[in-house]
Order: sequence, then C-alpha cells, then structure tokens
Amino acid sequence: MTKDGLRLQKHFRHGSWAEQMRVPTENVKPIGPIDAADAAQWCALGTLLVPYGGLLAANLQAGETVLVSGATGNFGSAAVAVALAMGAACVIAPGRNEGVLADLARRFGDRLRPVKLSGNEDDDRARMQQAAPGPIDCVLDILPPSVSTTTVRAAIMTVRRYGRVALMGGVGMLGGPGLDLPYPWIMRNCISIHGVWMYPPQATIGLVNLIRAGLLRLDSFEATTFDLDHANEAVAHAASNSGPFKMTVIRP
Repeated sequence: MTKDGLRLQKHFRHGSWAEQMRVPTENVKPIGPIDAADAAQWCALGTLLVPYGGLLAANLQAGETVLVSGATGNFGSAAVAVALAMGAACVIAPGRNEGVLADLARRFGDRLRPVKLSGNEDDDRARMQQAAPGPIDCVLDILPPSVSTTTVRAAIMTVRRYGRVALMGGVGMLGGPGLDLPYPWIMRNCISIHGVWMYPPQATIGLVNLIRAGLLRLDSFEATTFDLDHANEAVAHAASNSGPFKMTVIRP
C-alpha cells in the first residue's frame, strides 16, 4: 500500500469487503428499495456518478450536443450513457480504440457520433466538429493521466462560443507540460471552464431518479459476482476483465 493509502486507512479503515461496513453518515444516501437480484448491477452507481457530476457542472441541458473527451474509457463510456439519459440530443465520442467506439455506436445508435483520433491536434479537432450535427454546446474531459495535453486541448477547443467545459480527468498528474489554452480564444468566445472533483452530495438522488425512470439502464453493465471467500479470485478476474460496462462485484 502507498504512503497516501496508509494515511487514508487511519481514518477510513472499514472497507466494503465485509458483511457490514462503517461509513461517515454524510456519505450515505438512501436510494429506496431494490430487488436483491439486481444488487450487483446497482454497484454501477459508483462509476456512473463520477461523469454525472461532471455533466452537472457542465450544465448539460436536454437537446444539447456534448463531446465526451475520453469516451472509450471506463468513466468516459459511462459518461456517454449518462449524457444521453440526461437528454443530450447528440454525444460526440472521440477515441483511439476502434473496438470500443464501434461498441458505443452499437449500444446507443444515431445519437452517438464516434470519432477515431489520429493524434494530430488540428485534424482531430476538425473531425470532432465535423461529426457534430451543429455547434458543440459543452465538453466533458475525463481522460486518464497518460494522455497528452494536446489531446485535451483538441477536444476543448471544439466548443461553441459561450460554450462550457468541465475538466475532471487526470491529465497532468504524472507531470509534463500544462494545459496551454489561448487566452484570447477563451476571452473572446466567452468560454466557461469548470474544474470538477467527483460529484455533489445531491447527485446520488438525481442519478437514481434517472435509473428508476428507465432513462438510464443498469442492465448495460455486465456484472460478475464473487462471494467473500473468493475475494482473491475476484481481484484476479477484475484485472483481466476490465473495460467499459464491465464490473467485478464481491457480494457477501
């Protein structure tokens, strides 16, 4: 365990791999009754809530076009599902993994516009803008630390005048150059840029409402369950079966 992990253990050492767990009261939100058979798929809340927080910060409105930068990742693919559930008319989904892009197109149909990235900033920006049916109203960046800032910038600068950008990825956490955005472009186009860490407390209820309304389907997630006696097998399974819309769940 890392040094930071050990510090956290001093305060929160009652984990969820147990029949009972202790958590801070402010972190508990009632979601109402659920069928025991569906309990594993409800664990998708932990993934879905993160991009939901970013889309709330971006003030996504029904009927708008949103670009999800990092759409082929675990959180990014969840962001696509959440954005469509919130009423986005179109989601632009750039990425380099053609297999995941094809799967997103299969899952979400015409409201999903996949864009294969080339690595050239100007070309990729033009492709993303061309894929949109009209101006891109907001951008959610949820890229991992390994991605270059040029990829982030290419996506951010697709947004329309008076557009909104939410940054909640990990780019820059491993060092390297910062995100160099043109001051005149931000100022003259009245761009709003919002940094986001996770999600507000009330987001849980909002997301649950989307699920109970049938707008966001938990059965999109493939859940493989293990009991407590096979926790090590669960860890090994998770390591070799990661990816969008896949979960490994320990079920006491």
